[in-house]
Amino acid sequence: MQETAEKKFDIICIGTALVDSIIKGFDPEPISASGFRAEAGSLNAGGEAVNESVAAAKLGCRTGILCSLGTDAAGDLIETELVKSGVDTSFVIRDPAHQTPVTTMFVEADGSRRSVTNAAHKYNFHPERFRECLADTRAVILGSLFRAPFNDPEVIREIVREAHEQNVLIFADTKLPNFRKLTLAEIADSLPMIDYITPNEDEARYYSGREDPEEMADVFLAYGVRNVLIKLGSKGCLLKNAAGTEYLPAYAIDAVDATGAGDNFLAGFVSEKLNGADDSAALRFANACGAICTTAVGAGTGLRDRAQVRAFITGEEEKNCD
Repeated sequence: MQETAEKKFDIICIGTALVDSIIKGFDPEPISASGFRAEAGSLNAGGEAVNESVAAAKLGCRTGILCSLGTDAAGDLIETELVKSGVDTSFVIRDPAHQTPVTTMFVEADGSRRSVTNAAHKYNFHPERFRECLADTRAVILGSLFRAPFNDPEVIREIVREAHEQNVLIFADTKLPNFRKLTLAEIADSLPMIDYITPNEDEARYYSGREDPEEMADVFLAYGVRNVLIKLGSKGCLLKNAAGTEYLPAYAIDAVDATGAGDNFLAGFVSEKLNGADDSAALRFANACGAICTTAVGAGTGLRDRAQVRAFITGEEEKNCD
């Protein structure tokens, strides 16, 4: 990373931390009155802030995370994974009154997935009470807008304003709402302070009310967001800002599990921007990070380090030249 002596962190990720209980190859045909079979099952640290911070740390970023965990076994699993990956856990809150959320994920043969959430996902810790950490980072990733804790306009406003005043680059991932719904209009005062907003296609469609990706991006831009990066899955991604529009196709790979691919993509993009890359180069690197993530089960399994990503890109370019 580029030297920045006055900042302790390159990236601080704020938001959801949970355990993904991933069931792969679920067979809906019962083998008994109450029994079913699946190809495999695993427990993995997850949640947008966890996935993004783990990926960023593996890519060489000095990374911290601000999140809330219970004092339960699920919380222990997440904190252990964060430490093992090199993420600074100084801002992790262990709250005995809070049950760490567990999401059940059903992964299909093509890597697509469905998830089951529960009441624990409604928790809303208050990251704005710890916003002093933003003075010590170059960039912040909000993972994710429209999900707890960023489903409260006041929480969003306070965090975004503090980061903006500290000249911190602000990247806001998004999610579809689960327990509380917000509209773009309800956070209109915060959106102009966001440098990059990164919905996937379904999220962009939901919040913009448009069907065409460029028109989706235009809605976010009209609210004052500076750059809109829409993740289009197997179709690649789109970046639009005042300077123009750029499409980048996805890598053609055999996906095993798409869990966390968007989070790895974003971590890759932010890491390259902090390294001084332009948007085109950062997008290419991010695309590779997202693709690598899908080659293994779990959001933090496939991606190892920056050298792996560079080798992947080189290999794909050589393959396309054959």
